[in-house]
Amino acid sequence: MINDDNQLTALNDERTDRSFDAIADHFEKKVYGGLKGDIRLAVLRRDIFGYVKQLSQKLGRALRILDVGAGLAQIATELAIQGHTVVINDISANMIDKAKANAEQTGKNLDITWYVCPYQALEAKLATNSADKFDVILCHALLEWLADPRAVMDFFDKQLATDGILSLCFYNPASFDYRNLIMGNFNLLDKADYQADNNKSLTPNYPVAKQEVESWLQQHEYQIVLESGLRVFHDYAPLKRGGHNDPEAVIRMELRYSQQEPYKWLGRYLHIMATQKTEL
Repeated sequence: MINDDNQLTALNDERTDRSFDAIADHFEKKVYGGLKGDIRLAVLRRDIFGYVKQLSQKLGRALRILDVGAGLAQIATELAIQGHTVVINDISANMIDKAKANAEQTGKNLDITWYVCPYQALEAKLATNSADKFDVILCHALLEWLADPRAVMDFFDKQLATDGILSLCFYNPASFDYRNLIMGNFNLLDKADYQADNNKSLTPNYPVAKQEVESWLQQHEYQIVLESGLRVFHDYAPLKRGGHNDPEAVIRMELRYSQQEPYKWLGRYLHIMATQKTEL
């Protein structure tokens, strides 16, 4: 682990934020084209929608919601269908085009504003009035693709309203080790400098550990209100038999164990919801 800030800065200077512009079709098929995507969305819906409803009732109005690094923006689009005002951002124009097409297919007049840019350029495009801050910020599967992921916390601080909810979903690096142990891919685990082929792979080269994300939240005075694992067992089963042949049963079991210890910490992705206030 790098402890020296100068070393960390030098390392980050060698990285660039990842865009899926060139592989948008591959991303859509691999991430959301099957049961993996259905599990991911089922857990996120369960986790997020209840808190959004609770906060909307407390405030007595529709919410302002930002989805940063949104990808296909399914959750944000569903929240717009519920009547909330939504801003959707991604660095990739192709991903935004796909998200727009999906939103248009709903046939509803949705209150969505779209921005194609790195999140670092988004602040200049957004209103700075405190009344225009966001009640909910979604940041799903973005941290692991940023050159300097911890810097996004400063962006959240500026954009999240008092009593607002932050939803962070990120790749769990422990799952990479565990899955390769199960599969017997010891050669990958023996390579200290192993990196996925980023021309095709959707396995991040620079994932952020749960403990590190939790430390960032603590430093920025956020209180964690919910933690879940996404795909806590499905990806680890080398043989799909028994209940694995029933997608509905798989999703039911994933939802059941996604918030139970120790299973949730095995999720291929982790979902943390946090607020800057002690209570919603």
